[in-house]
Amino acid sequence: MMRGRCRSIFAAIGLVLAIIGTSAALPAEPVVWNFDNLETIGGHAAKVIGKPRVIGDKPYQAIRFDGVGDAIFLDANPLAGLKQFTAEIVFRPAAGGPKEQRFFHLQENGSENRLLFETRLTDDGRWFLDTFIKSGDGDYTLFAKEFTHEIGPWFAAAIVMDGKTMRHFVNGKEEMRTDLKFTPQGAGQASVGVRFNKVHWYQGDIREARITPRPLAPADFLKP
Repeated sequence: MMRGRCRSIFAAIGLVLAIIGTSAALPAEPVVWNFDNLETIGGHAAKVIGKPRVIGDKPYQAIRFDGVGDAIFLDANPLAGLKQFTAEIVFRPAAGGPKEQRFFHLQENGSENRLLFETRLTDDGRWFLDTFIKSGDGDYTLFAKEFTHEIGPWFAAAIVMDGKTMRHFVNGKEEMRTDLKFTPQGAGQASVGVRFNKVHWYQGDIREARITPRPLAPADFLKP
């Protein structure tokens, strides 16, 4: 009788441990940053330079950057530790800004490993997406000059990285892809509205960013 009880107890313990192990293996929730104020973004204190300003009414507020000296810096890197991810941002480029603009930058502390969303303005008044990942000795650029977009509407851009391939999308449509050798980033920082070293300022609006710790299908992307 005692042996039977022991077996039952051990079986119950094993089930509990299995459940705990399975829960620990589940992916974390996405990190969502709403750009609706100038004090905190996603729970992180915002270091503001220049005079970016909040525009719009809830729930569609955004932060506007002037393309000259407006930016926000955050002591956070939501890519830290991720072997796979989907990085998304909802934004609206403005006409008349710099030709090259870096508007969302995540970088590991103490290294050059980073992810960048960039825009390029064209001579005919349009723009295209340029995305970049540096991981170790590898530099991976998707320069989508064949996929131009009008200036004026909101757009949602995404980088999907499954550990072997980097792809980027605009409004759910894939534009380019490349194979890569990727090592997860460590803790780091973020800049919004400019590259982290304060060059290539962004002119336009940014509403939301989201980092999901797995590849998403286009149907699950943020909408503009």
